Amino acid sequence: MGRRPSPLADLAVVAMVSSVSIGLPDRKRWNGRRVLLTGNTGFKGSWLTIWLNRLGADLLGLAQPPSLTPNLFDDARLGELIETRLVDLRDRDAVIDAVSAAKPEIVLHLAAQSLVGRAFAQPIETFDVNTTGTLNLLEAIRQTGSVRVVVVVTSDKVYRESSGREVFTEESPLGGAEPYGASKAAAELVTSAYRDAFLAPKGVAIATARAGNVIGGGDWAENRLLPDIVRAWSRDRPLLVRNPSAVRPWQHVLEPLAGYLVLAERLLDDPTFATAWNFGPDPRSTAEVRQVIEIAREAFGRGTVELGPVADGYHEAAFLAVESGRAQTRLGFENRWGLREAVERTIAWYKNQLTGADARIMCATDLDAYERAGGSPP
Repeated sequence: MGRRPSPLADLAVVAMVSSVSIGLPDRKRWNGRRVLLTGNTGFKGSWLTIWLNRLGADLLGLAQPPSLTPNLFDDARLGELIETRLVDLRDRDAVIDAVSAAKPEIVLHLAAQSLVGRAFAQPIETFDVNTTGTLNLLEAIRQTGSVRVVVVVTSDKVYRESSGREVFTEESPLGGAEPYGASKAAAELVTSAYRDAFLAPKGVAIATARAGNVIGGGDWAENRLLPDIVRAWSRDRPLLVRNPSAVRPWQHVLEPLAGYLVLAERLLDDPTFATAWNFGPDPRSTAEVRQVIEIAREAFGRGTVELGPVADGYHEAAFLAVESGRAQTRLGFENRWGLREAVERTIAWYKNQLTGADARIMCATDLDAYERAGGSPP
């Protein structure tokens, strides 16, 4: 199916965890299993490629070329670890052909237009990619007899916005006050319809995953806090902040990725896991933008901050938090790194890369540390 070099064999720093820990994927469940990963050239997809490769999965990517320079996929030379078929999710025939040729057993759907700001500028593209693209993929899966499990990654922004400080559970009403959130909420509805009407009767277990705000090395997208910090402070420029009091459920990228992988394992065995899942830190661990900036400034060693302009029509919720009790009780999911460690590790990753460190080795080092960490950090 895809290229399968020895998982990160060139990296002396990589040490496999011999025992399976609660909340971590089981290598025995992934080794040699055919996995289709959409969006593998993106930030989260790149980190997931590294993890799946070290788990021994028979891996194929379905994606567009990286849209940013720099980007983690190229910096970590991930084309050496995964065969990528370049397909636009909006091209239904091409998606059907790709899935049919791959014959995957597990599909992890991460491909998306994931930038809130871009969604305001290009709403039609955002709905086409996030909603129609998901529809096209599910139709391809419906026509492919090999698939047993699907995890569709949406967003914590799928919920109908509250005027207060509501913590969203999986049962909270879907909504979308802006194009990105609405496109992901629509993807949830499409997934639910295909699950009930077509996929569950065929024995395909499909779940959706709604993750909180992720941070981690290698994200270079515009209008994201940690990449903006690194771009500004590495050039001795002030960081422009739109809303320093906004509250978000910050977590390192490895946290939800662990959740996705464990969820897929459970779906292989038990169709009752085919539902919606939140993956985020304890709601008491949410933090304002200004708190994250202060931790980052300590880790970076310098940096100034200024209030920046807010684009016309650019709506952002003042408070966002999700409850992950379902994942905690049924998947053993717990954030292994607290906010401070997640931010400090992210800043250290960027600082090391700016001095010439190898991106793939740094990701592997963080993954080693994550697998060794215990749950329930402060």
